[in-house]
Amino acid sequence: QLQLVESGGGLVQPGGSLRLSCVASGGSLSYYAIGWFRQAPGKEREVVSCINSSGYTTKYADSMKGRFTMSRDSAKNTVYLQMNGLKPEDTAVYYCARAETIVCVTPRWNASHEYDSWGQGTRVTVSS
Repeated sequence: QLQLVESGGGLVQPGGSLRLSCVASGGSLSYYAIGWFRQAPGKEREVVSCINSSGYTTKYADSMKGRFTMSRDSAKNTVYLQMNGLKPEDTAVYYCARAETIVCVTPRWNASHEYDSWGQGTRVTVSS
């Protein structure tokens, strides 16, 4: 059974950068889209981004465009989220999850119910 594990979170100052990793075990990520979501304290979970199986298609929520970049390394069975220009409002627990690759090229890419195999999350805190 596929399991996803996120890492790379931590405390960073506003304007700083972090790179989150989503590593898969028990199966290959190669045939799936991967999405990143986040949940801030007291708020609902929201989509961050999605990357399809080939890595050629990525989608980002409007507030992340130009600051966040997803990539994937099939050899390492890992997907990354590079986050630059971090803001206090980016503080949240970040989760990765798997979806059928077609999801990332449809309007459904931002719907959490399209995803499964959720990781346990990694906490990102942006504060001075």
